[in-house]
Amino acid sequence: MEELTKTEERVMQILWKLKKGFVNDVIDAMPDDPKPPYNTISSIVRLLEKKGYIGYKAYGKTHEYFPLITKSEYRKASLKKMLSGYFDNSAESLFSFMLKENQLSKEDIEKIKDIINKNKQL
Repeated sequence: MEELTKTEERVMQILWKLKKGFVNDVIDAMPDDPKPPYNTISSIVRLLEKKGYIGYKAYGKTHEYFPLITKSEYRKASLKKMLSGYFDNSAESLFSFMLKENQLSKEDIEKIKDIINKNKQL
């Protein structure tokens, strides 16, 4: 799976939320003010289509775009890449880093313990 730029990822986040949409729908859903130009978003959408992340249905010269990969699939691939690239494929290293950087609250840690305990029972 080819890596996305931050801008491509922002467009994908919008398409995952919308489920399908035209370029103008993507622009309208962007929080930016002023909104990016139509041609910019249209180019990004075409790049995403070439990379295999989105498909489209044509209505004459207009295209309605939709995700071909789920957010969950992308999240899984991104996490695997991050784990291998920064944490030597070690979830323990990731959690240790998060603890040292104060990224996990006591509540988060308790929730993680509960998840681990539930998975032990399976």
